[in-house]
Amino acid sequence: MSEFRSGLPPLAALAAQALGWPPEAFWRATPAELATALGPVTPTAQGMARGDLESMMERDPDG
Repeated sequence: MSEFRSGLPPLAALAAQALGWPPEAFWRATPAELATALGPVTPTAQGMARGDLESMMERDPDG
């Protein structure tokens, strides 16, 4: 149980910073609601390929 409690301040801070939730919104939320609001924990898409980036830079050199 102490491991769970020690994780609460970082989760509350994350909810406040990333979601703009005030403390009462964090405490009313279920773990499932918090997970859904934060989205996937691991990236689902890959970054841009180098060739795609170079093509974009050629088309619009001024950025």
